[in-house]
Amino acid sequence: MLSGAEAMVKCLEEEGVELVFGYPGAAICPFYDALYHSSIRHVLVRSEQNAAHMASGYARAAGRPGVCIATSGPGATNLITGIATAYMDSIPIIAITGQVNLEQLGRDVFQEADITGACESFTKHSYLVTSAEDLPRVFREAFHIAATGRPGPVLIDVPQDVQEQLLERFRYPEKADIIGYKPNLSGHPMQIKKAAQAIGSAKRPVICCGGGVVLAGAREEMNRFARKTGIPVVSTMMGLGAMSNTGSSWEIGAGQEGVAYLGMIGKFGRSYANRAIGEADLILLCGARVGDRAIALPNQIAEQAKIIHIDVDPAEIGKNMRVDIPIVGDIRQVLTALEEQVQPVDCLEWRQQVMQYKNQFVPRGEDREDAVEPRSFLRTLSRLMDEDAILAADPGQCQIWAAINFTQRSGRFLTSGGLGTMGYALPAALGAKLAKPRRQVVAICGDGAFQMSLSELAVICACHVQLKIIVMDNRRLGMVREYQNLRYGGRHIATHMDGNPDFVALCKAYGIPAALAENNAQAEELAREMLAAHTPYVLVCRVDPETPSI
Repeated sequence: MLSGAEAMVKCLEEEGVELVFGYPGAAICPFYDALYHSSIRHVLVRSEQNAAHMASGYARAAGRPGVCIATSGPGATNLITGIATAYMDSIPIIAITGQVNLEQLGRDVFQEADITGACESFTKHSYLVTSAEDLPRVFREAFHIAATGRPGPVLIDVPQDVQEQLLERFRYPEKADIIGYKPNLSGHPMQIKKAAQAIGSAKRPVICCGGGVVLAGAREEMNRFARKTGIPVVSTMMGLGAMSNTGSSWEIGAGQEGVAYLGMIGKFGRSYANRAIGEADLILLCGARVGDRAIALPNQIAEQAKIIHIDVDPAEIGKNMRVDIPIVGDIRQVLTALEEQVQPVDCLEWRQQVMQYKNQFVPRGEDREDAVEPRSFLRTLSRLMDEDAILAADPGQCQIWAAINFTQRSGRFLTSGGLGTMGYALPAALGAKLAKPRRQVVAICGDGAFQMSLSELAVICACHVQLKIIVMDNRRLGMVREYQNLRYGGRHIATHMDGNPDFVALCKAYGIPAALAENNAQAEELAREMLAAHTPYVLVCRVDPETPSI
């Protein structure tokens, strides 16, 4: 016989889980006691929110659900922001929370919180387990739901007495059979045929890669499709890294003039990428919901272009932009089927036109001697880092600087695109590094965001993780300050980071090597030192507070 807690651990082992992130408490102690006897590695975080972010970074790097754990009450509620962050970006995580005893539910006892109710709007599904006998089924379903269809977080809330119950027999289901949950993956053949015909007759087509391409692992299929058709490609912020990008303007395919990759669209994207979208007569949306930061006036675009939208989640299709040809299905399968039916598109003149737009663009930001210019520094950093490096950026100016200046080649770009959660980069990068310890992983944080998660420096030390962190120190909440300049007449309130610590000294107090760069020449020299170090390293860059996002 097994206790419920032992069954929970065994379920994780059955799912091949090797690493979990958590913070214990009384209501989850039975589970932790059972974990003591398992080979599963546990990482003790310093804040439950960061446990969810680490699970998210782990999931994005490893390609399978990350697991985070918290106790009841404040432990569970501290997970909420991390769960919501994963939900908005469709990241598969399993959040396991302890709960008060069954007979105490609804009585407002010590550390009781209705976490399943609190998370209802931003979990893909949630469970309140009332019998230990249900645990194998619940865990099997949870991992299946999190990782299939449109990925997302699943919450499992387990009362303490359920963890202490005994199971007569443990049997882990071979598969999950959930009534009403059957994601459509293949795409409707007639819709695929219609899309192929529309693509063949287009004169100014554009492919828009969204985060769904990255999540589906469809990078190879997307590049192959783009090369065959010769259609210019743009991406949303979450779609960065979907296209092979060696830094050259053209990627030559067999028998093709070439395919133009134009980079990121949107409010903070490249002007030439936005211009291509605005002039297109057909747009193939692939795993992109085109929210307000990607396309400000989506229906205006849809009036002049035929829209084909491929997404595994039918709720996303047509939500923000009118669609002519909807295709519900897995990006990999649909692109493969579509590639078989399409021929190279006769749009050489169009490709040359959009490439002319791109070639006329002059990157902003030049090296400085009195401060670190972050835009030019990130272009330098991208040349120094490995092709398969993982870069994590915090929302705000760092996110924009990185998204439009760092060249994604065969690596990954991790950021909180949907919720825009400050403090995400450091723990997400830490989770990614633990998933891929041999890969180069760098987190870029503003001084505000860094102070939201710097407690996890202790985890870096405890786990001996060779994570590299860059702190852009401008003593400001830069993005909000820009907004105050734009909308509120330059009246700055609550955006000056008075009282910032000496970040170099602080990092050294943790035993982490750190250095300060006060201009671009120093930043490049120290970045080389940082990337070569066989230890964690924090590079603090002194940035002019007047430096804009774009």
